[in-house]
Amino acid sequence: MTSTRTSRGRRRAPTRMSRAAGRAAALQKPRVILALLLLLALTSVMLLDGYLRAEVGGDQRVRTGASANKVPEKILDGGPILTFQGGRATTVSVPDKTIALTFDDGPNPTWTPQVLEILRKYDVPGTFFLVGSMVSRYPGIVRDMVEEGNEVGIHTFTHVDLSYQSDARVDREMEQTQLALAGAAGITTTLFRAPYSSEADAIDNYSWPVYEKLGEDGYTSVFVDTDSDDWKKPGVSKIIKWATPEDGKGASVLFHDAGGERSQTIKALPAYIKKMKAAGYTFTTISGVMQEQNAAARQASGAAGQQAAGTAGTAAGTATAGAQGTAGEQPGSVPGGESGIGDGGNGGTGGTADRLQAAHREATGVTLYEGKALIAAVTLAEWTVPALSVGLMIVGVAVMGRFGMMLILARRHYRKRNKRRFSWGPTVTRPVSVIVPAYNEKECIANTLESLAKSTHPIEIIVVDDGSDDNTSEISREAARALGMTNVRVIRQENAGKPAALNNGVRSASYDIVVMMDGDTVFEPDAVHQLVQPFGDPDVGAVAGNAKVGNRDTIIGAWQHIEYVMGFNLDRRMYDLLRCMPTIPGAIGAFRRDAVLEVGGMSEDTLAEDTDITIAMHRAGWQVVYQEHAKAWTEAPGSLKQLWSQRYRWSYGTMQALWKHRKSLTDKGPSGRFGRVGMPLVVLFQIVTPVFAPLIDVFTVYSMIFVDFQAALLAWLAVLGVQLGCAAYAFRLDREKYRYLLMMPLQQLAYRQMMYLVLIHSCITALTGGRLRWQKLKRTGEVGTPAGVSR
Repeated sequence: MTSTRTSRGRRRAPTRMSRAAGRAAALQKPRVILALLLLLALTSVMLLDGYLRAEVGGDQRVRTGASANKVPEKILDGGPILTFQGGRATTVSVPDKTIALTFDDGPNPTWTPQVLEILRKYDVPGTFFLVGSMVSRYPGIVRDMVEEGNEVGIHTFTHVDLSYQSDARVDREMEQTQLALAGAAGITTTLFRAPYSSEADAIDNYSWPVYEKLGEDGYTSVFVDTDSDDWKKPGVSKIIKWATPEDGKGASVLFHDAGGERSQTIKALPAYIKKMKAAGYTFTTISGVMQEQNAAARQASGAAGQQAAGTAGTAAGTATAGAQGTAGEQPGSVPGGESGIGDGGNGGTGGTADRLQAAHREATGVTLYEGKALIAAVTLAEWTVPALSVGLMIVGVAVMGRFGMMLILARRHYRKRNKRRFSWGPTVTRPVSVIVPAYNEKECIANTLESLAKSTHPIEIIVVDDGSDDNTSEISREAARALGMTNVRVIRQENAGKPAALNNGVRSASYDIVVMMDGDTVFEPDAVHQLVQPFGDPDVGAVAGNAKVGNRDTIIGAWQHIEYVMGFNLDRRMYDLLRCMPTIPGAIGAFRRDAVLEVGGMSEDTLAEDTDITIAMHRAGWQVVYQEHAKAWTEAPGSLKQLWSQRYRWSYGTMQALWKHRKSLTDKGPSGRFGRVGMPLVVLFQIVTPVFAPLIDVFTVYSMIFVDFQAALLAWLAVLGVQLGCAAYAFRLDREKYRYLLMMPLQQLAYRQMMYLVLIHSCITALTGGRLRWQKLKRTGEVGTPAGVSR
């Protein structure tokens, strides 16, 4: 905020308007940041959801046929449980007549609860190797799984082949799954099964370093002895057959409770359990297997000691077992002693549940809270993304519906208004008053007056100088004298804003019809004559003209030119036929003077005084129409900063006007007609749809990067084609050159996104109760008389 100096060099105090503008400007930056943060939050939620579904960061590579010459033979020929206690790789086999029932790829909301119900019915424990992304999406299933005595292990977070991944990615896959388990069930685990793994003899030179690394971190890797191959859906009988160990041997048996349609698994599992129990098998978890083998090892050690040294040997055997139990204990490991898997680790009392879940560790501290935060974030994403998808469908239908309505109604409007026999009524030839509100318009005011000097209709011109400090009044008088215009009056007032300047002009007008224009606008010679012809109909109270962008030879100007022709003018044709025109442009509009005074003049209640007065005219019972043949050329903002400022004022002012006239929704008569027809259309097409329209672009970019580039690109091009078709038709109706449409693809990529952010910014301002005053844009005066405008 700056102050000016008087002719004597003294500093002049800031005006009320400049102080208000300064306060408003101070509030804008936080709201812009909030708007950007909302967009960032939306993007983050989508990326999280995509990561959970392996669309973001997914890796479908699976290694096969690699050499295993670097893997120790004892590991390849060993049991299905691989541990690294004491830093040495050892394997553990499942005891005879014992089944460790394991399930991969869950949890799944359809199949996993059915598996749990079967296990509960037959009193059989299972070991579930869970995918972290699924855990975070369905935490309740995991919680129930653990509470019912089943054991859980890690199956990575996104189900990737770890032999292709960096150490950092391996760590991330494990840590994120641990956090998901902590948030879901309050535990972590030391069990791990690699995706796409099978028997221990399938370990190769690429996967072995991964198992070694995880062993150093305290993980026990679990393989299979017997694979049901239920994922192939071979039929119930074959699943049971393939899952049955040979010759009474024990086995780690693999089923799947997720990863596809598992109805055959659900049918086979009860029959398999009954068959194996009938054959004398017992069921346990991986920790149960470890406990049995450790107990057997202690017994064997104790027996050997007794044979060698009697009672003394017994003591020695006990000491040996104790030493064996404590060897290699480290954070995250699976110790075999009193606090480990062998005797019901978890700090329990050695009960059955503790022994079967000995791989579990209670999650505490930061791990627990980070896990709960992850679950909460995923829950938010799980609710948000589907909701956004529905919103996207609604927006898509609304956008296409709007295009359809515009094309159909614009064509009807054009055919109706351009018929040879069409007439508004008696030709209006009487003089009218042209009001030009001006604030620091030294660059443009002379061009404006020059264009009015060429008017083919009799007019008086009232220039209302709203406290300019750039000699706008003197320039206006000098231009009038130079052009020989005796019909120009210049009124100077204290700076009070555009509505006050317009009201001053209306009060000073000599004629019953007043034309309002901006100080940076130039009229075509017949613009005034064309603009006032609809007043031949006594029911017409206001007329909207056809505003054109004059400085269209820049990129920003060309983008706005497309918007003016396609958006504003096609919209006005549609609203005209529906008799609910929401806005008469400030650049070119005409009113019955008595009608303006009847509704209280131009209000200062909103930033969009043109929208405010238009709605007020509707509610007073006047018709508001669009006259396409009345053309004016205006200077559009020449920089992104000025464009943001202007559109922010427009969109926020429109919201203010709609809120001010909200009672029209329940009114009767003409006011109720606008409230129940015009207001919903404006809210839907100018606020709701644009606010949610970024979803289309966000989903498109997301799909291009993470899902299907070709399909997403074709969809985007199809929408662009529809928009190009509408724009081309609008250009045809306005007789504009099509070459500007070459800028439309770039407009969709850059300009439209900015307009979305502006509208979101305006919505945030409205929701937070912000205030904004009328703002002055910097003008260059490059838009001259109509004859000099490049078309």
